[in-house]
Amino acid sequence: MQRPLLLALLMVSASLAGCFSEDSEVVTEVEEEGDSFRHYTVIAPIDTGINPYHNHFQTDEILPDWFIEQMQTTLICNLTQEGTYQERVDADRETCWDLITASDIVYFPGTRIFAQSPDGGTPTMILDDPSDGHGTAVTGAVLDADPDAIIFFVEGFSENAVTTAGTHPMVDVITTSFGAIGSAPVPGIEDATKVAVVDNHKIHTGAADNSPSPAVQDATAGPPWSIGVSGYAEGDDDQKETMSGSYPDMASDWTQVLPNHQDIDGYHETSGTSFATPRTAGFLGHIMTSLRAEFNDAGSGGRDGFLVDGDVQISNSDIRNALNLSGWYPSASSWNPTGGTTPISPILPCTQVGWGVLNWSNIDPIIEHLNGSATLPSRSGDVNSCMAANQAAREAYWGSYPAEQD
Repeated sequence: MQRPLLLALLMVSASLAGCFSEDSEVVTEVEEEGDSFRHYTVIAPIDTGINPYHNHFQTDEILPDWFIEQMQTTLICNLTQEGTYQERVDADRETCWDLITASDIVYFPGTRIFAQSPDGGTPTMILDDPSDGHGTAVTGAVLDADPDAIIFFVEGFSENAVTTAGTHPMVDVITTSFGAIGSAPVPGIEDATKVAVVDNHKIHTGAADNSPSPAVQDATAGPPWSIGVSGYAEGDDDQKETMSGSYPDMASDWTQVLPNHQDIDGYHETSGTSFATPRTAGFLGHIMTSLRAEFNDAGSGGRDGFLVDGDVQISNSDIRNALNLSGWYPSASSWNPTGGTTPISPILPCTQVGWGVLNWSNIDPIIEHLNGSATLPSRSGDVNSCMAANQAAREAYWGSYPAEQD
């Protein structure tokens, strides 16, 4: 664990100001020294906690000091690299885990993980719950789709936790995999996700329920500024997972093999919209990183309304439009009646999986559409009408959505 005085002072200043100003000391040093860093995207999973000891999260990459500072880091924890998971946790208690407060943003060297527990009150803040492991798996799903992503992990299932991620100036995508059971039509985190997307120009992916319930009224997946995600059975019979939300924006891979939360190298197979959603966030991060590299954008965050802000400017709505155009519907001919899935209907499949499926096959076409090298074809009239009705229902339920963001 390190807490350099200069770093601590810089972070106190950053936390008071909300972000570094253009003429701040940190930005000036970067400009003067030319301390370059590769192109990147910052993705913020908001969940139970994370196991930063797992091999899935380790990297040899060294993040530059200025980047660590701009992430508003207040505490650096150098984790023990030998022993079992529990031996490592115990060895690091006095120098890391017992020091963390709700206001700390912690960086774990040897990973690309920054983390915060803004709500506080958990037995070991940031570290995943011994009886759960949801957040570790969610973050694993992000990195499987975007291995080079920078992670700003936020522990918590609250509006405050979402606001913490949604207002961080470096964050590009926030992803949430929690909400009311059965998509009960009750308020949840929608005010915070609206701030993230409408005010701060980030992207939010939200999990539809693990039931066939419509996603329109779901506080996580339903608001029109959010990208609601349900599940489909990729690599099996390529149909809709019956126990996943209906009429979302997109469907992504329901079943994945993801890291365990209380060991160093174990994995488990798990299913749910909880994992389809961060996979979607990772795909979007991968797309943004590619475009930033192509168009000389060395930053992150929704700057002046643009998620890519270099030689070409690309907004949330640009990315979302390309995502919608890229969706596709599997043929029901591959349906296996014993597989537990629901066949994709040839009539209004949008009511099952929204604009359609998102997997690796969509990624290059989305990038090519956004960089202007190829244009995705328009969707058919029935799909456009169906999803326009979806958007209208969401706007009516959750309130008006700025036209320029549609």
